[in-house]
Amino acid sequence: MSDALSLFTERHASYARFIQLVLYPQGIRAFFQHCRLLSAGQKVLDAGCGTGVVTLALRQAMLRRGLSPGPIQAFDLTPAMIQRFRQTLAAQNIGGVEIVEANVLKLDGLPEGWTNYDLIVSASMLEYVARDQLPDALRGLRERLAPEGRFILFITRRNWFTHLLIGRWWRSNLYTGEELREAFKGAGFSQFQFRRFPLAASYLTLWGHVIEAAK
Repeated sequence: MSDALSLFTERHASYARFIQLVLYPQGIRAFFQHCRLLSAGQKVLDAGCGTGVVTLALRQAMLRRGLSPGPIQAFDLTPAMIQRFRQTLAAQNIGGVEIVEANVLKLDGLPEGWTNYDLIVSASMLEYVARDQLPDALRGLRERLAPEGRFILFITRRNWFTHLLIGRWWRSNLYTGEELREAFKGAGFSQFQFRRFPLAASYLTLWGHVIEAAK
């Protein structure tokens, strides 16, 4: 993932502007506002947190639903992205979020106790793992779920639109539904299913897949 590290170190500010332009944070928040898996006090891992879009969207959705967020732990490969995330948390006076630098393919480097999660979420990160290592990355995340925990993955789909806008510009891998089914099977998940974005975030359907999986 060294290419991703270089890319997002150089272009983290551009990435932040890009996702705002395409209303990505609002779409992720809309998904969580309709997500049946949320409950008060959940222990959550944001895998590949970047600038914090998913963590912030998840917290906002929970608060709007009257749910008190539990501990949120997050990791990312790129220090520049983590720094932006920490600045946002400080600016918004948000506590209860721990962030570390880590590689999804080397999760043994995470702090002790970063396991047994009720919910693991990952968005726009696993596209940057080599294709043949995607099952390994998914397996590592599965192993950190609690027995009844759930994993939600947002990942870029393969089509003409994403090929031009994401594949070329952001140097991302793109996936078909069948490729993802094979990866989840290879990772050992007991069950997984594709979910839809709600109507308010339907514009993201052209961009990505949403998969919910159980350990």
